[in-house]
Amino acid sequence: MKIGFIVNPYAGMGGAVGLKGTDGKIDEAISRGAVKESPAKATRFLSGITRKDIHFFTAAGEMGEVELKDAGFSYTCVYHPQYPSGTGKRTTADDTLHTCRECIRNQCDIIIFCGGDGTARDVFSCTGRDTLILGIPTGVKIYSGVFATSPESAARLLSQWDKTSSTDGEVMDVDEEEYRRGHLNTNLFGYAKIPSAPIPCQSCKQISGGDTGRALEEIASFITEIMRDDTLYLLGAGTTTGAVAERLGISHTLLGIDAIFQERVVGSDLNESQILRLLDSYERVKIILSPIGAQGFILGRGNQQISHRVLARTGRDALIVIATEEKLKNTKSLYIDTGNPEMNAVFGDTIQVICGYRMAIRAPLNRETILSGSVPAG
Repeated sequence: MKIGFIVNPYAGMGGAVGLKGTDGKIDEAISRGAVKESPAKATRFLSGITRKDIHFFTAAGEMGEVELKDAGFSYTCVYHPQYPSGTGKRTTADDTLHTCRECIRNQCDIIIFCGGDGTARDVFSCTGRDTLILGIPTGVKIYSGVFATSPESAARLLSQWDKTSSTDGEVMDVDEEEYRRGHLNTNLFGYAKIPSAPIPCQSCKQISGGDTGRALEEIASFITEIMRDDTLYLLGAGTTTGAVAERLGISHTLLGIDAIFQERVVGSDLNESQILRLLDSYERVKIILSPIGAQGFILGRGNQQISHRVLARTGRDALIVIATEEKLKNTKSLYIDTGNPEMNAVFGDTIQVICGYRMAIRAPLNRETILSGSVPAG
C-alpha cells in the first residue's frame, strides 16, 4: 500500500493557550508557551499500525520524515519544505499543498494527514474526490467528517482497510477570525472520499436546531441549583453551557472557557496556564462541559484549555457533562480526548450526562451511545 503522510507540525498549538486556532498566530502561540502537538500524535498513529504492506511518501523533516524514521517505516521523501523568508524556517500551507501533489503524482492509495480543518481543506483542494484522505486530529477546530476519532483509531482503521471500500466525509471551512471573535461560521467545502472500515471516522459537527429551549432551561435550572459558594466552576464552550450563564445572569464566552465563583465571572476566555493558576487559589473546582453535537467529543475539540494537566489537578470527578436528550439522540458516541491516553483511560467506559432537571443518563464512552431513558441524577 502506498500512503501519503503529511504532518502539519504547528496544528493545534493555539488550543491550550486559548487562541482557538493557529493560522497566522504561531508566534503568539509560542510566546504564550505553546508546544507542538502534532509530532507526538503522529507517532501515536504510526506505533498503532499493524500491517506490514506499507510504503510511505512524505515531506522531509518535521512534516513526516522524522516520525517515520523514528518508527522504522519504509518511506520516500518526495518534497523538501522551502521555508520562505519571513516564516522563521517554519512550514506553511504551501508546503502541505506541494507535498500532497507529489503524493498524488506517486499514485498513493490514500493521503493521511495530521492537522485540523485548515489542513483538511488544503489536502482536499489537491485531491478532490480522486484520492482518498484520512485525518489524524491534531488541530484546535475539527468540525470536518474526514478525521478518525484519535491517532489510535486512525491506525486501527488503516490496519483493517481493504484498499477498495470508501465513503464520503464532509470537509468544513471555518472562518478562524470570526471563530476567535466568538462566532462559529462554517461552510461545506466539499465531500472527500475517506476509507470505509469497521472503525468509524468522526461525524461532522451538527448545529443545534429545533425547539430545545425548555430542555436547556431545565438543565440550567438544575445546574445553578446545585452550584456551591465554595466551588470554582469552569464553564465550557457552547450554547448548552451558555444557558447556565444566562440563568445566572452573567456573560459567557461562547467558544471559550470562563471561570465562575459565587455567581460572578472571575476569569473570561481562559487558556490552560490561566486555569492552572486559578487552581492554585481554589480548593474545590468543577468543570461544566457539553459534547459537540453529532461528533460527541466532551474534551479535545475546541476546548484543549481543559488539558490533561488541568484534569490531573482537578480529578475526573470534577467533570459535569450536560446535554439535552435531543442532542444525545443525534450523537452516536461520546469521546474523551485529553491528548494523553493514560488520562483518557481514567474516565472508564461510561459517564453521567445531565439531560434535564434532576435527570441524567449513564452514557457509554468511545462506543455506540444508547439513550434508553432518563434516571434521577445521582
